[in-house]
Amino acid sequence: MDLSTLQYALGALSGSFVGFTLGLVGGGGSILAVPLMVYLVGVPVPHIAIGTSALAVAANAGANLLPHARAGTVKWRCAAMFAAAGVLGAFGGSTLGKAMNGQHLLLLFAVLMLAVGVLMLRGRGDPGNPDVQCHRENAPKVIGFGLATGLFSGFFGIGGGFLIVPALMASTTMPMRNAVGSSLVAVTAFGLAAALNYAWSGLVDWGLAAAFIGGGVIGGLVGTRASQKLAARKGLLNTVFALLIFVVAGYMIWQGVAAL
Repeated sequence: MDLSTLQYALGALSGSFVGFTLGLVGGGGSILAVPLMVYLVGVPVPHIAIGTSALAVAANAGANLLPHARAGTVKWRCAAMFAAAGVLGAFGGSTLGKAMNGQHLLLLFAVLMLAVGVLMLRGRGDPGNPDVQCHRENAPKVIGFGLATGLFSGFFGIGGGFLIVPALMASTTMPMRNAVGSSLVAVTAFGLAAALNYAWSGLVDWGLAAAFIGGGVIGGLVGTRASQKLAARKGLLNTVFALLIFVVAGYMIWQGVAAL
């Protein structure tokens, strides 16, 4: 796919915005990767936008995993069990996604964005058992949740952290803090699984992915610092970001319906 220098620059700018929002509000930012690639960068093929964003989101999640691992917030056995099941779901979901009409896929993606906005508006505490472990008794539940979230992640080419965090909490009773750290293992694995499936069909633009990832790293650093300064207003930030998601989703639905 031939893109202009301006489009690659817009890709880096889009990546920095996604990275900034991830660092600022702690989740949900990657949901904007696909619409930014389609409507701002101008990627003409929706499937390429989805495959490329899946790779970029996986790379950014992998980078963000390192500080969580150093802080000891990752429940590795639970994360590995969840991610292994989810990778199977991600391959299946991305295969289904490739087979769908691109415009219809974007329309469904917009509906998912509305659900994300609602989830971000809900207040969350930090209940749970910090000493929880994954074993034979809860393995079927963890694997089932992992498979289901992987399917959604692969189908839409997103990291799916907004789904993975509550799924980990529901299936293991781990606290929010541990679920956020552990979710990054799954986000990385799901994104790579979906990206490899799309890349096998030639639906990843590697240069655009590199620009997006580079911008995301810089934006993430800035967003993390801003989050520390605005920690007392995190609820307000989540509300503003959720409203932004509603606006973008509304625009995508309008565009999608017009294209039918």
